Amino acid sequence: MIELGGNITLVGFKEIEPSKMIVLKKIIGNYTRKFTEQCKKFESITITLKSVHEIEKSEKYEIQVKLMDNSKPINSEVTDKNLFVAVDSSLKKIEAIISS
Repeated sequence: MIELGGNITLVGFKEIEPSKMIVLKKIIGNYTRKFTEQCKKFESITITLKSVHEIEKSEKYEIQVKLMDNSKPINSEVTDKNLFVAVDSSLKKIEAIISS
């Protein structure tokens, strides 16, 4: 488990290369900044990474996001071959839910 700031928790990201983590932290940080402005009472965000191995040996990443806003959870889940796309897409889903 990795904590960024006081309200961002990353689970399952320990095996990710440091160069990829720099990009992921920027993506997550930018979205979190938006969420703190858009939410009624932003509390925390937890992003969980699970590697999914398919039969054809192509690795996929499953990203689960749980944002706590005013004691209510907002969840999204995306699976993609590209880690950055999976993280970005799952956070876009959260943003769409908050904006509506």
